[in-house]
Amino acid sequence: MKLLRKIFRHQNFWPIVIIVFTAILAGRTLLTSGYFRMHDDLQMMRQLEMEKCFLDLQIPCRWVPDMGYGFGFPLFNYYPPLPYLVGELFRLVSFSFVDTVKIVSLLSFIFSGISMYFFSKEFFGKVGGVLSSIFYIWAPYHAVDVYVRGAMNEAWAFIWFPVILLFSYKLLTAGQKPGRAKAGLIISLALSWAGLLLSHNLMVLIFTPVFGVWILFFLIREKNWGKIISLVKSGLLALGLTAFFTLPAILEQKYVQVDTLINGYYEYIAHFATLNQLFFSRFWGYGPSIWMENDGMPFQIGHIHWILSLVVLIFVIYKFLKDKKKTNVIYFVLLFFILVGWFTAFMAHSRSTFIWQMIPALKFVQFPWRFLTLVTFSFSFIAGSFVLFIPKKFIYWAVGILSVGLIVFNWNYFLPYEGKMGPLTDKEKFAGEAWNLQRTAGIFDYLPKTAKENPKGPQEGLAEIMEGEGEINNSTQKTNWAKFEITVDKEALVRINIFQYPNWKAFIDGKETKISIPDTEKWGRMYVTVSEGTHIVYLKLYNTPLRTVSNIVSLIVWIGLISFLLKKRKLNEKVF
Repeated sequence: MKLLRKIFRHQNFWPIVIIVFTAILAGRTLLTSGYFRMHDDLQMMRQLEMEKCFLDLQIPCRWVPDMGYGFGFPLFNYYPPLPYLVGELFRLVSFSFVDTVKIVSLLSFIFSGISMYFFSKEFFGKVGGVLSSIFYIWAPYHAVDVYVRGAMNEAWAFIWFPVILLFSYKLLTAGQKPGRAKAGLIISLALSWAGLLLSHNLMVLIFTPVFGVWILFFLIREKNWGKIISLVKSGLLALGLTAFFTLPAILEQKYVQVDTLINGYYEYIAHFATLNQLFFSRFWGYGPSIWMENDGMPFQIGHIHWILSLVVLIFVIYKFLKDKKKTNVIYFVLLFFILVGWFTAFMAHSRSTFIWQMIPALKFVQFPWRFLTLVTFSFSFIAGSFVLFIPKKFIYWAVGILSVGLIVFNWNYFLPYEGKMGPLTDKEKFAGEAWNLQRTAGIFDYLPKTAKENPKGPQEGLAEIMEGEGEINNSTQKTNWAKFEITVDKEALVRINIFQYPNWKAFIDGKETKISIPDTEKWGRMYVTVSEGTHIVYLKLYNTPLRTVSNIVSLIVWIGLISFLLKKRKLNEKVF
């Protein structure tokens, strides 16, 4: 009872209750039975593959067996794993795959709302923090990510923007804090960056410049350039925590066909949003992004979001001109986010093409409307500042009217296709045509370079005898290994129906044998030569030296961090 009273009396308890309630409203249909149609309908499949990796003790998960048309895929060597790692916690307590995906999607609403609250509260107080949080949760593009695109990883990226800027702000303005307090901020910032690095690669790319300008502003303002050392420490810690994924994802791109990510449908030039789509249209659809205004999906910034940003801009200019000292940091913070919000909106429009052409790396963003993540973040933060410009006696009324008005205005956006969930079970999703569609979907994302073309048919068995005579029995295939028994009448050339990828190795009766790929092999599958007799052929994907080093670095850093935190906790217990 004493603990409960302490929780209820905590200054952030009721604000967080309000935020969680509004987040659950946004994800209300995710709590009902069934499933919904989405663009990236691979969430259950990825969760299944992550679970298979855990059961096989392939940790961290890199290669998955069922995707790539059943020929295997280096999915999690390149695709950020965090939402699916969280999903495994729910799988451990026996939630279905259907329910796990919906819960993890709902958590993206809840956690992003809470993280925005703490960031905005730092500048606008608790009431302003709640207002920013509700605007963040109920932004139209947030609904697009969850209900239209099914972009789980991008939805999870929303969580990390606010806390990265919050902890960096606290670190840069903390003055000469005690060592342990400073260490806590360094660690918090590192963990926040680790969250983003393990959630979405492209969000790291477009968010990093915003972060860079943010810290530069406060370094100049605080005139404490020594804080750069703390920032570097935090960055190195974040890199160490995520090295198992980040380093291979960057340095092993040479092994997969990344050009398929930026050609054809994925060329950015075809996916700019129009002014009407960004600012005025109330169209809402669940179709694809295509040329000009023929899109089947919406790209709304949100009428209330962008109008309120202009209202706040007028207030800021007025207050700034009246303030003779002009030292209030809130003016500069608001102007910064107004600029970020409108500039990133510009980046979603075709007028920004010259910038895209100047920065080649931007082409990997694929869809310029992805910048709506930063527009949403910026304008939602700005919304919380409205409480600073109205009389105190009207604050609760104004916040209540704005919040309820926003929720009502955007209510029908936060619904699945056709407004309801369709009946679906795990068994149905992982069988028949639905299973085949998931095996083939996304095959161009990380297709190994050994494949000259994508497969035209599914894997129909682990191994086949291509030359010679014999019989294959007792085939077993797991996530990163496979084996079979083969009896050969005379020397035979055997095709293994798994994509060749570094470091697959083959063993015949325990002795390593050479893997080859004939010139006639278009799909990049492995071949081995087997001599006369009965043999056991075993294949396993080993780590490259880079993967091994990356795993070791992350393991050491995680153990070191946990040990430090446990030691710090014991010291605190002794003090109190």
